[in-house]
Amino acid sequence: MNTRFRISCQNILRIVYCSSLFLVLHFVSNLSASTPMPSELRVDYADYNQLSLVLKKFGWLEREFEAEKVPVRWVFSGGSNLALQNLMAGTIDFASTAGFASVLFKANEKPIKGVYVFSHAEWAMLLVPRDSPINSVLDLKGKRVAATSGTDPSFFLFRALHEAGLQKSDVVIVPLQHAAGGVALGRRQVDAWAGVDPYSALNQLETGSRVIYRNLAFNSCGLLNTTDSFASKYPEVVSRVIRVYEKVRRWAIRHPDELEMIYADESRISLPVAQLVMSRVDLSKPIPDAHDLMILKDAAHVLVEENLVNRGTDLNSVIDELVDSRFLPGK
Repeated sequence: MNTRFRISCQNILRIVYCSSLFLVLHFVSNLSASTPMPSELRVDYADYNQLSLVLKKFGWLEREFEAEKVPVRWVFSGGSNLALQNLMAGTIDFASTAGFASVLFKANEKPIKGVYVFSHAEWAMLLVPRDSPINSVLDLKGKRVAATSGTDPSFFLFRALHEAGLQKSDVVIVPLQHAAGGVALGRRQVDAWAGVDPYSALNQLETGSRVIYRNLAFNSCGLLNTTDSFASKYPEVVSRVIRVYEKVRRWAIRHPDELEMIYADESRISLPVAQLVMSRVDLSKPIPDAHDLMILKDAAHVLVEENLVNRGTDLNSVIDELVDSRFLPGK
């Protein structure tokens, strides 16, 4: 083979290589460009969603979307009701709630999806001041009870009353957000409080409040929600957010002591309070299962009996449509 022919072959190979590389880069560029991205990602964080606090501190979501130049904006949720209101108002794209609150919103024709379980927690319970004469749910008749409307603790209260043969009308419900309810109990402005962690744990340890009723079966799972429209427009974004949540969940299980310290620091609570809360939290099951759906369906009658949804609403179908696990890893 002469030198001129050899050089010609080398040039052809270089041209083929460069052309192939250009085509690959062009394909990848077009693929990236064809995947729609929001101008920013708005995610909530909450004292009742410990994973959100770790995620916010570590900046893993920011790094996940760094290449696409999508900034992450964090918005605090003071309760499930406020989180869902912000979600519907378009202030956030992902909302942390308890399961019953999401069912109520979905039943009232709000287009939301529960796409991930961030925890299973015993976060709702009924508390009274340390020296209160109230010792049971029956003793609440005629008393002032603080509760946050549209949240799991309020539904917990309704179910506890029904179980004891009482109705919502048998007590005076004082509508207060979670933190304010704990303060009102400590100041004896109410007789009892349908509390939620971390405020319940804080009241137990720092003011000596007593739990008069607890029932793990009356607590629903913690759901990460998005809107139907966001999930439809940005399915890959939803999957990636959940993938990062899974990363932080696995980290939290491997580092329980660090999780408690971060939780205490980010929520501005003492370490003993954080430890008590985490003793009531299970992070092992991120996928909604039949048991989760059963708990929600078992409580659905309360929404009808308390006139929180229209009579005739098929709540079983609402619950089945609420939970959407197709964005989870491996789906």
